[in-house]
Amino acid sequence: MTASIEEESASLDGYFSDTPLKPEPSYPPLLSTFDRCIVLTNLPKVPSSKHDKLSKVVLKLVSRIGNIASYEDEDPSSTGFYLPIDEEKDATVGCAFVEYETVADAKKALEVLQDYKFDKNHVLKVTLYERAASLEAVEEGEFTMPEPEPYKELANTMEWLEDSCQRDQFAIRHGSETAVYWSDGKGDPVVDYDGEREKKAGINWCDCKLFDYVQWSPKGSYFATLVPNKGVILWGGKNFEKLGRFPAPGVDFVTFSPQENYILTNNNNRNDPQAIKVFSIRTGKLLRAFPLYPKDFLDDSLPETERQQILPPPFQWSHDDKYLARMGKDLISVFETPKMTLLDKRSLGCDGINEFQFSPKANIIAYWAPEHKNQPAHVDLIELPSRKSLRQKNLFNVTKCSMVWQEEGEYLGVKVTRHTKSKKTLYNNLELFRVNEPGIPVEMLDIKDAVMAFQWEPNGSRFAILHAENPSATKVSVSFYDMFRTSEEKKKGKKKAETSNIAEVNKVETLEGKQCNCIFWSPAGRTIILAALGDSSSGTLEFYDCENKTLVIKEHYRANQVLWDPSGRSVATTVSQPIGGGHFKFAMDNGYILWTFQGKQLCQPQSFETFYQFQWRPREKLCSKEEVAEIAKNIKKYEKQFNAFDEAKKRKLRLEETKEKRKSRAAFRSTLARLKEWRTRQKQERMVLLDGYDSEDESNFVVHEVVMETVLSSKEELITPA
Repeated sequence: MTASIEEESASLDGYFSDTPLKPEPSYPPLLSTFDRCIVLTNLPKVPSSKHDKLSKVVLKLVSRIGNIASYEDEDPSSTGFYLPIDEEKDATVGCAFVEYETVADAKKALEVLQDYKFDKNHVLKVTLYERAASLEAVEEGEFTMPEPEPYKELANTMEWLEDSCQRDQFAIRHGSETAVYWSDGKGDPVVDYDGEREKKAGINWCDCKLFDYVQWSPKGSYFATLVPNKGVILWGGKNFEKLGRFPAPGVDFVTFSPQENYILTNNNNRNDPQAIKVFSIRTGKLLRAFPLYPKDFLDDSLPETERQQILPPPFQWSHDDKYLARMGKDLISVFETPKMTLLDKRSLGCDGINEFQFSPKANIIAYWAPEHKNQPAHVDLIELPSRKSLRQKNLFNVTKCSMVWQEEGEYLGVKVTRHTKSKKTLYNNLELFRVNEPGIPVEMLDIKDAVMAFQWEPNGSRFAILHAENPSATKVSVSFYDMFRTSEEKKKGKKKAETSNIAEVNKVETLEGKQCNCIFWSPAGRTIILAALGDSSSGTLEFYDCENKTLVIKEHYRANQVLWDPSGRSVATTVSQPIGGGHFKFAMDNGYILWTFQGKQLCQPQSFETFYQFQWRPREKLCSKEEVAEIAKNIKKYEKQFNAFDEAKKRKLRLEETKEKRKSRAAFRSTLARLKEWRTRQKQERMVLLDGYDSEDESNFVVHEVVMETVLSSKEELITPA
């Protein structure tokens, strides 16, 4: 036995190592935190017999977010998902524990599954496991109401609307100055605030060297200034007090939501994952941040030079602030406020989408897509939140489309640029949607010429187009159309014919041979400005009244902007330059001119060496269309009141202008009365010196009356007797 062991040992000699054997088990890395774990609550409580079925449904839901953690050297079915059971009640407890493979997936689950509608009776709540564990240490006791903070009265951001003269405001930026002016539409503007408070502190309000452009909010409540190295500052109230600050380093663009509940900042940094930020104005809280481009929006196969030329898709707000949307690749991502989560947890699929716009008065999205995957180009109207397709219009041989909503959302115009089969010739037509009518009928208007501009009349059914045979022509035509045609019908027994409006596109008139390249409707309608803008243009301004057919021609040399005030009483034309530089050779022309809606110049041209920005303060429309029509109908009733107010204002202004003159006249009369009284006191002394002669007694004078006649002219006329 011993010999056999020795022989076996000798045969195995060389197979064993001389290193002493010290077996050490290999354990997986120990996780000291639970940051990959979440707790799902508000799940249905079901009997243990349905445990497996519920587990499969919940596991399928949470697996969509990311991979569930698995454990080595254990049962393959053992994962990071656990749905506990209450053994006493023999039913689930209404919660589940989930562990993901990464922390990012856990945070994504917190964002996506929070308030997820599991079924009609259960809405899920998600909590990070570490947060849930920390709540266990909270001591139970009677709740004590914290002391409320002392009330601090906020600035009245709408106080400017209470102006007794019903004036409008505008802001200008020039040099290193920013100022806000009052304008009554009748005379020179008056300064309201120009940073006097800041000047006393030795600083400039909105210094152009430090600040970017300024921006009014949609209702005029806030005045935003951009500080690129810090963020956005909001001002408001009677004295333009600082109301809030929103941190957004590098910001160079800002937009407000239509109802002024939110503000969006953008720094245009392609490498910043938080380039776009959305804040709540009331709380100042950052609601969500987005990268400059949506996921997969840029094609990786394109060279970098072409990728740099692709502009980021802009965010757009719905009219009631409920939704914020942005276009992606073949989709529109619609986020619900204030949680900023995707509507129904998914984007709106739109194959080949090129552009979209919200309706200005309803939660309707209009978008168009070119020919894509053997499908024709089409324009679609989608209702939110139901995602119901309201209308689709197919288009063929399309090169480009541009959409224009009417201000009241009643009509949508789509300018379609089409090509022939050879793609060498382009032509235009307009697709006109009647959004408020049943079925949303669409009318097509063929235009033989090239259409350079298309604009709806605010609050009306008319629109104007700028067209010419050649887009580079110096002489163009301006045509006016109406979405309704007036028909007169005379009935038996009635002297006057009855008029009715028929829903049919009707051409009203065409103005030919115009030297303009832009058209601007007045916010009040009726008046339109045909302008020739730009450095190479003459600056001609044609004020055309569409009702009275009157035309007034003015000129603002080198004007590059036409800006109507919100009421439509006044309009400003400006020659401005970018803050970054440029247009310095036109420094003598920089500035603005104010005009009435009839083309009358209100004040002398205001010139500045450097002029950057002119912006009217928006105001909310408080009257409905019916109320405006009622006021227009009874305008004579208010005319005397307005005239009396104007006369009182003129008198006040006249008294102010003659204040010094009246003061000098009163001083002269006072001096004259004092001298007369002094002379009267000296009368007795004078009579003594003159031996009793009173030079002021008329009886001491001899009066002779002399009558003189002078012939001014004479005329002789021979009258022949009849």
